[in-house]
Amino acid sequence: MGRLLLYGFAGLLLVAGFGMAQADGLSTGPRHGLSMFGDLKYGPDFGHFDYVNPNAPQGGEVKLAAIGSFDSLNPNVLKGIPAASLGLTTDTLLASSDDEAFAEYGLIAESVEIAPDRAAVTFTLRAIARWHDGSPITAEDVIFSLNVLKEKGHPTYRAYYADVLDAEKVGERKVRFRFRDGKNRELPLILGQMPIVSKAYYSKVDFEKTTLEPPLASGPYRIEAVDPGRSITYARVKDYWGNDLPVNRGKYNFERIRIDYYRDTVVAVEAFKAGEYDLRQENVSKNWATAYDFPALQQGYVQKVEIPHAIPTGMQCFVFNTRRPIFADRRVRQALTQVFDFEWTNKSLFYGAYTRTESYFSNSELASRGRPSPEELKLLEPFRGQIPEEVFTEEYAPPATDGSGDIRTNLRKAFRLLEEAGWVVRDHVLVNAETGAPFTFEIMLVDPSFERVVLPYVRNLKRLGIEVRVRTVDPSQYQNRFNDFDFDMTVAAFGQSLSPGNEQRDFWSSRAAETPGSRNLIGVRDPVVDSLIESLINAPDRASLITRTRALDRVLLWGHYVVPHWHIRHFRVIYWDRFGRPEHPPKYALGFNDWWIEPEKDAVLRRHRNQPAKP
Repeated sequence: MGRLLLYGFAGLLLVAGFGMAQADGLSTGPRHGLSMFGDLKYGPDFGHFDYVNPNAPQGGEVKLAAIGSFDSLNPNVLKGIPAASLGLTTDTLLASSDDEAFAEYGLIAESVEIAPDRAAVTFTLRAIARWHDGSPITAEDVIFSLNVLKEKGHPTYRAYYADVLDAEKVGERKVRFRFRDGKNRELPLILGQMPIVSKAYYSKVDFEKTTLEPPLASGPYRIEAVDPGRSITYARVKDYWGNDLPVNRGKYNFERIRIDYYRDTVVAVEAFKAGEYDLRQENVSKNWATAYDFPALQQGYVQKVEIPHAIPTGMQCFVFNTRRPIFADRRVRQALTQVFDFEWTNKSLFYGAYTRTESYFSNSELASRGRPSPEELKLLEPFRGQIPEEVFTEEYAPPATDGSGDIRTNLRKAFRLLEEAGWVVRDHVLVNAETGAPFTFEIMLVDPSFERVVLPYVRNLKRLGIEVRVRTVDPSQYQNRFNDFDFDMTVAAFGQSLSPGNEQRDFWSSRAAETPGSRNLIGVRDPVVDSLIESLINAPDRASLITRTRALDRVLLWGHYVVPHWHIRHFRVIYWDRFGRPEHPPKYALGFNDWWIEPEKDAVLRRHRNQPAKP
């Protein structure tokens, strides 16, 4: 499943569970944690996660950066642009373990119990769980949270909770959720991730309203200061009710976290080098290779590191909006995929840093590979004639070049496909053979640094007679157009986890294609895809989940809905050397909330910064 909380990202980026015996209906009773795949790593009496330092010093202020702007502190609705990292203020029923593929342990909930028929789950809340005003977090709050998120929250919540029928109070601190049936094995963990909001607070405040008034919250941080669109500061809650829980021990060590907003990445990089903020996760390979050769790095005051991870890298890509008639034909989309020269781009612009993405579930065992297995064919065979024949006979691979910039072979393939789709060249312009309308469209961007990637692609498209406009818009306009699917082509990333589930509805389902704010940017409306999504969600075990995910992957890939980009298998992080880091970082997260300020390092850096500049 994907991360559900819709809380921005300055540090972009779970609490009780069932093992294999329980998943097979052989074990019942309250548990301290849930696991999607097998036995839990941590037992009922664990003291802390292995990847944290339980004795980490606490204190100090850290400064981070975000790009663009924000106009709301309400992350749970479609309206507005929420500030980064609002998730720091909000607790969930369960909390994730970042060194297990998909496991959760108790946070607000002290235990969880799955019904023998898997058609319900019951959470028992901790008596000590509190809102920041000192009032208890109640069963009524949990029930209200489900109902208000489904009825008034961001469309993503409706997709996630579609199979949850209702919630009821079954004890002083117990809430039972009932499901449509027992097939969706992920639902207990999904509900563990649900943000819990205060019923009393929202009885006086409009839940659907964008606001810059900090709402009542329950997490390890509270909002201390807001400069609308410019910065937000979080302060650690000194009497936070969950300080001593095993899932929190060694985490949330900074006294304050301030996030400043910058116009674009160029400005943000220079601000980092000037010491305006402390840490940057670099996503631009040119910057990583060339932008940080400055005195502070050479003198050891800045650390530049690559931290390996095992996170599925998903699909970053150029997205075709198939709601536009110009992209409705699969052959047209395939033709335009032919002329993106990844090999030249990687060599000339990215310093050879990237691997081409060939799956929506790249860097995981879920990615399709080779030809379909017998198990996949059994699943796909009923759809023969409704999906491309290549699904059954070929391994998907995006078009390749020799990296020289000469793409004549690819251009010829593209021309043939366009001709088959009814397009011809007249006076050096590609036009519709029947109407004479030219083939022209717009690529919408939000980050100016991506223009250097797009413009060579535009030049290749021009060689086909296609006129393309590149438009970089401000973050507010971008978010609004994104939500309303008001674009021809854009750049997007579809993140995945090791346990895909309900979020696939939001990515690819026919219903989501008609829902503003959903992640179905492509506009996929295919009953075969809908059927494969439901099959994946209802997978009875890990082996069938892998088979069903690979089958869905093949159908999406051969639909040529996107032009695949690239990925790397490590975090590129540069930071001013004032931090301590756990010796063994988690496999499935950067884990910045597990870091701390090292007093000795911080003192050295302060002395350096106080030195007068040399003439």
